[in-house]
Amino acid sequence: MPVISLKTPSAAYDITIASGLLRTLAPRLNKLAKGRPFIVTSPEIWGLWHKQVLASFKQAPTVLFLPSGEAHKRLSSVESLAQQLATAGADRDSLLIAFGGGVIGDVTGFLAAIYMRGIPYVQIPTTLLAQVDSSIGGKTGVNLVAGKNLVGSFNHPLAVLADTDILATLPPEQLRAGLQESIKAGIIRDPKLFKYMEQNADAILKGDAKALTHVVTASVRVKADVVANDERESGLRMILNYGHTIGHAIEAATSYKQLLHGEAVGWGSIAATHLGLSRKLITQAQSDRIIALILRYGPLSPFKATAAKLVALTSGDKKNRSGTLSFILPTGIGTVQIVRDVTQPELLAATESMLALMRAGTGQP
Repeated sequence: MPVISLKTPSAAYDITIASGLLRTLAPRLNKLAKGRPFIVTSPEIWGLWHKQVLASFKQAPTVLFLPSGEAHKRLSSVESLAQQLATAGADRDSLLIAFGGGVIGDVTGFLAAIYMRGIPYVQIPTTLLAQVDSSIGGKTGVNLVAGKNLVGSFNHPLAVLADTDILATLPPEQLRAGLQESIKAGIIRDPKLFKYMEQNADAILKGDAKALTHVVTASVRVKADVVANDERESGLRMILNYGHTIGHAIEAATSYKQLLHGEAVGWGSIAATHLGLSRKLITQAQSDRIIALILRYGPLSPFKATAAKLVALTSGDKKNRSGTLSFILPTGIGTVQIVRDVTQPELLAATESMLALMRAGTGQP
């Protein structure tokens, strides 16, 4: 049972990765906090796993529902959940449990940060993307029309419990989308993970438990190591945004309805790779390997947006500081560089190259 410890200046907690964690959930939670538990989840996830969750509780926890999807990652959702907590009698000792994917985790973590000025919470991620990335590191928040994750806080959970059994019920597109974040981890910091995903793609995509556990564990180690060294994203942690600048622009351009987050990150990673190649930061061979691996774990859903629109949308990205937008560009497989002098023509050309690849692969005009 891999247990990865994450320690930052403001928090310390364990990320446990194992099969069957839901069956021992209540005893695990009791070791972390004694307050009354409140589970925030989606109707779909609860329908699949409520029996396993409830089996370990002597008294059933209160369950609050949030519909799936980025469209519900809004301040209005936080207000609605907070009102439900208050009506149900939640107090400052209550424990929130985020049982779902990235949206559930981000919203619940933000809710925990502000309800009664802060109550504890635990992450139980149910998607691969949430297990390898969004549940770890304390970033919480919601979207605005102007951009993704523009309202939020840093709020670490008491623990992350990643039950790999849950991955067996993921739709194939959810599995593939989550694996894009693992590819990102390999590109930015772990060449061994990158190579493993190249060599074991068939087993991973078929949902082989051993292969997926290896990928999840290696990805979590990358995320935990980066966060431990830069909790508040003042430097090193920015590398975790590889592929996210254009990826977030794609999500905004499609109203968060057409692509899964991991798919948008995949396309954004391709654009970042083209930009790195144009600056001669990586070789053609390295660029080809990166793009080939991203596409191997596709297909990535196509979308309609012009390069000009996507570039314009990057101006609202939360990584924009003092009018300068930072980009994470590859310098090899396993290493990246934070670049702050990308010009608009450069970004436009890289985005055009990404769109051309998409159209060539999907038959779009």
